[in-house]
Formats: sequence, structure tokens, C-alpha cells
Amino acid sequence: MNRPALFEYTLRLGDDALINGQRLSEWCGHGPFLEEDIGVANTALDLIGRARLLLTYAGEVEGKGRDEDQLAFTRDEREWRNALITELPRGDFGFTTVRQFLLDAFNQQLYDRLRLSTDATLAGVAGRAAKECDYHLRHTSEWVLRLGDGTKESHDRAQRALDALWPYTAELFESDPVQEQMEAEGVAPSTASMQSAWLHTVEPVLRAAELQIPENTWPQTGGRQGMHSEHMGFLLAEMQFVQRAYPGQTW
Repeated sequence: MNRPALFEYTLRLGDDALINGQRLSEWCGHGPFLEEDIGVANTALDLIGRARLLLTYAGEVEGKGRDEDQLAFTRDEREWRNALITELPRGDFGFTTVRQFLLDAFNQQLYDRLRLSTDATLAGVAGRAAKECDYHLRHTSEWVLRLGDGTKESHDRAQRALDALWPYTAELFESDPVQEQMEAEGVAPSTASMQSAWLHTVEPVLRAAELQIPENTWPQTGGRQGMHSEHMGFLLAEMQFVQRAYPGQTW
């Protein structure tokens, strides 16, 4: 097993989950109504719980003594490997909903396939995560339909969100030496197979919601290599503040 590549791949999975969860947690107390406020917060908790498992395992694979907290709260921006789409500001409820729908469809494909990973730990995490992904996707699919096929205002906001987010989805299926190594060892599923299945999932929902997929967009990538948007630094400043201000403290 190529341990450096396994560490990098596991870190990507954990970083996606943690940053996505951090963004969703910003809705706590600000949801459009109480039930959805709680629903979004629960999804954030699922993602952060997933991130804990993955970052713990990443630390074990790395073998340098870093645990989940150190990986989450002491890394600088260029050390993070999350996809750019996860770090974009939460925007309005339409933006958050469309982004989460696109990510939920991706995660459903990813973790369903990851259950067959040759890495027993990742396969175990995926077994739990796949069930959460199914529920999350049902939830956001219903909301995309509700917003897209709702009022003119809700439809227009959802369409603007889709226009802004679509270029970032390319990074989810981007391949590089780490991904190729993990695919060769049977650890990671093929990005090519996931992309076609992802489109098969998202296109019918968007069509039913009367939302148009943007054409001729320029892919937005770089997060996997630690090259992030201007938003990432502000997110980390808030998320890491306590540990940075009082390093090494425990409850």
C-alpha cells in the first residue's frame, strides 16, 4: 500500500466532509423555519462526525502523531485538500440547497462504491456514510424541486445558484497521480464511472425543477493541491480560533 497516497486521499475525504459541515453549521439558528434549521444542523453533524473518523485515520496513516484535532485546527490554508465548492460562502438558502444537492449526489456515488474499497477502514467508514448520503440526497432533491418549481423568486435564486456552482463540480471528478494510485490499488473508485452516474442522478431532478444546466463553463479547480479561494482563510480563522488562541487545551 502506498501510504503517502493513502494519507493524501483520506485527507481529501475528511477535509471535504469537515469544510462542508462547517459551512452548513453556519445555518444553525438562521434556517427559514425551525424544522429545516434542525435538519440542516443534523446534516452538518453527520458530516463532521464523518470527518472525525476520516481525519483520525489519516493521522494514523501519516504516522507523525497528529490526531483529528491537530489536523482540523492546526493546519494552514495551503495544507487543506477540500474541493473548492465546499468552502464557498453559504449564500442564501437556495445557494446552500443547490450546493448540498450536488454534493449529496456526488457523495452517494462515492461512498456507495467506497464500501468495496480494499482498505478495510475506509470501507467501514463508507458503510456508515452511505446510509447518511441516501437520506441527505432525498432531502435536498425534494428541496431543489420545491425551489425550482416554486415561485418565480425561488426559481430564479435556485438557477443563479446552479449557474454559480456548476463550474466547481468538475473538481469533484478530477484525476491526478494520487487518485490514479488509489484506483490502481482498489482503494478508491473510478472518478470517470462516478461522473456519469452522478449526472444520471442530478439531471432528472434539475429537469423536473425546470432548472437549466449551464453550458460552456470554465472548470474551477485547485483545492486538491491546496490552492483555495479567498473565502478559505476567513473560514479557517473562525473554525480554528479557539485552538489557535489556546493551543493544546483539552476539555
